[in-house]
Amino acid sequence: MCTQCLRPHRTGQAVDLQQQKADCADLEKILSQPNVQDVYGLRDRAILEVFYSTGLRRKELLNLSIYDLDMERGTLFVSQGKGKKDRVVPLGERAILWVEKYLAESRTKMAMEPDDGTLFLASHGAGLTLNRLTRLVRGYIDAAEVKKPGSCHLFRHTMATLMLENGADIRYIQQMLGHADISTTQIYTHISIQKLQEIHRATHPALFGRKERAKEADRSAETKNIEVDEPLSSLAAEETEQ
Repeated sequence: MCTQCLRPHRTGQAVDLQQQKADCADLEKILSQPNVQDVYGLRDRAILEVFYSTGLRRKELLNLSIYDLDMERGTLFVSQGKGKKDRVVPLGERAILWVEKYLAESRTKMAMEPDDGTLFLASHGAGLTLNRLTRLVRGYIDAAEVKKPGSCHLFRHTMATLMLENGADIRYIQQMLGHADISTTQIYTHISIQKLQEIHRATHPALFGRKERAKEADRSAETKNIEVDEPLSSLAAEETEQ
């Protein structure tokens, strides 16, 4: 297929993703919303941290088992992700701390026998549903007054874009997100390039050249005005004397 035929579609996707991307400050505000003194608030904080750290899809997160965690190595095993493919992704230190706290202080109070090992549980001891997870995350986004659409995917898009902006190789982002085709991941480059363009406009030497030329033009105009004004002033003085 002609790649040019794909460009409008990809540009549209990039615009949608840009709208669903938050910044670090927004994400931190969302993460701080759950009441971690509460059993379910602590669970919710752990959920948000895992979303932000790994960029998992919501179904992938709900399918996690306590046995998928490797706290010592700092990794998370994603079983049967999109396309029925397994992968291993890094789990950041902060996310690990919150998950450990949830396991020790909340999950033990929520689990019921027989316990199938589902990581994130609802009040009845079973796993959360997709719709419940979406409403839960959206509630914290609204509480933080972050004016961005979406719910769980907000963390996925933001993580991918910010990692690219901070210098991550797109192939690692592809592996993190579980994309079979790197062309899917390249959508995020349309977003991250905007940051590069801002930096380019602010720091490229040609910008300073334009500023210097503008200043020189202003100085030249002022000099010409002085040269014209002086004879006119002299002529006016002569006419006054006469």
